[in-house]
Amino acid sequence: MNQLKKYLGLIWMLLGPVAIAILVWGAATNIDVAGKSDINKPLPWIIIIAIFTPIAIGLTIFGWYAWKEEYKRYADE
Repeated sequence: MNQLKKYLGLIWMLLGPVAIAILVWGAATNIDVAGKSDINKPLPWIIIIAIFTPIAIGLTIFGWYAWKEEYKRYADE
């Protein structure tokens, strides 16, 4: 089980930056000045990216602690 936690930490560390990259790519491809729908406007994309960035950073930090097996230190106490 501890090995599973460790390797899931690696997945979480990679998932944070990948998710932000996908959001930025989605914003870059969907923002269009001539577009009429909400997905073509930059403001919703800015809000979504601004809200999700700290979540992705936290996911990456959580993955780092899982990879470094920090949970073992607290389980022994």
